[in-house]
Amino acid sequence: MNFFIKLFIIFFLFNSTIKADEVSNWLKKEIDTILDAYKNPSLSNYKRFELIEETINNNFAGTGIAKFVAGKSWLNASKETKKEYIIIFKKHLALNIASMMQAYSDQEYELTNSKYDSKNKVSLIDMKIINETGNLLVTWRVKKSKNRNYVIDLIVADISLVVTKRSEFNSMLKTVNYNLKELNKKLGEQNNISYNKLIK
Repeated sequence: MNFFIKLFIIFFLFNSTIKADEVSNWLKKEIDTILDAYKNPSLSNYKRFELIEETINNNFAGTGIAKFVAGKSWLNASKETKKEYIIIFKKHLALNIASMMQAYSDQEYELTNSKYDSKNKVSLIDMKIINETGNLLVTWRVKKSKNRNYVIDLIVADISLVVTKRSEFNSMLKTVNYNLKELNKKLGEQNNISYNKLIK
């Protein structure tokens, strides 16, 4: 193999490892922020969720995920309806992630593997959650945009959160004839129920 090709491969692999490790450090800090909120007894459930929601909104690609999940209904919606939908969806996403993280808040975790997919410009970070019944593998997909990292998907036991949400929302949209404005009403009601359960 040509020396320069070997050199390029070594540089490429080294650079990919550096990028992935940087994202791992960032991700660990953000995960710990959420888990520490659950472990802090001085925080009320209301304040706890407020902190977690802010962390999730700052670090998840909520708008992009919202558009993908809405599917074809997004195209026919008004500007105002789209704006309202994104706000409601971000709340829904925060409630989902907060509920999931709450279930694992008293367990240990470690980031076991990180790699950078240069083709798709995405970092893949594996997290092992250690519990008594066995370990659970969670993979975080993180993309950099405008010098900031954003979680674009969360894969739990080989199941993609984004793909699952798209299927779930497609079923909901069918019941309202793919009318995003009507979905906003249903989703808003669901959010209220989930929120009240979470802060009890």
